[in-house]
Amino acid sequence: MSPDTVPATTLPGGRVHKDRAADRARAHRNRRLLVLGTRVALLVVLLGAWEVLARTETIDPFNFSMPSRIWDQMVQWTMHGTPQGSLGEQVWATLQEALLGWVLGVVAGVLLGIALGRVPFLADVLGPYVKVLNAVPRIVLAPIFLMMFGLGMASKVASAVVLVFFPVFFNAFQGAREVDRNLVANARILGASNRRVTLQVVIPSATSWIFTSLHVSFGFALIGAIVGEYLGAEKGIGLLVTQSQGTFNAQGVYAAMVVLAVVALLAEALLAFTEKRLFRWRPGAPGSER
Repeated sequence: MSPDTVPATTLPGGRVHKDRAADRARAHRNRRLLVLGTRVALLVVLLGAWEVLARTETIDPFNFSMPSRIWDQMVQWTMHGTPQGSLGEQVWATLQEALLGWVLGVVAGVLLGIALGRVPFLADVLGPYVKVLNAVPRIVLAPIFLMMFGLGMASKVASAVVLVFFPVFFNAFQGAREVDRNLVANARILGASNRRVTLQVVIPSATSWIFTSLHVSFGFALIGAIVGEYLGAEKGIGLLVTQSQGTFNAQGVYAAMVVLAVVALLAEALLAFTEKRLFRWRPGAPGSER
């Protein structure tokens, strides 16, 4: 057989395979750029349309404001502060409440979820109570927490905890129930106690389920903190919203929402980065390399 008839895949150095890998990487990079460009273009179109409609008074600029006024409000808060202090203080106050409520809600949800997932007797006893509490609209608990704990941080943290707890609990519970029974059986054959099975088999297997709930639950923690601040607070983004609303300052309301969105996006990016680092072994989502 002449060299010209040798199959391409048998060429020295795997040249064709390298070319294909490079093509896939290039296609993936081009797709990411296309997605990013489309996102930016869509945002520009929406903001531009909003600005034009408000300036031509097709929509009421007093009620709907416009992107340029919202930007001016954010610049004013950043440069000169808010009536309650600097913008950084307001963001930090809300972030503290949300983070503390998120941590407490996650810890409680994971511990109780794993416990009920591992102990059927506990699940049978406490299951109905968990379902009843989950059926209660948790936002309506915020006024109760305000009366119980006052205007300080505690009432906002409590609101965040009750919003975070249930999604984390149900994911942890399901993750504990979905553990591969063969892994548990093999661990028991090797002499592992219930404690070691839980710590070394169940919890690692449920980690993926738990991380899935963390992305959603931090947004819930922010909602809980904002709702608590909206009802009554000394500092925070929710206080900016309610005071802007009280003075009919539409751009202030939207500016506070933009600040909150930026905080939520940064937190989501940090969680995604952490998850990616912890789960390097996990295969990528279908189509991620296309």
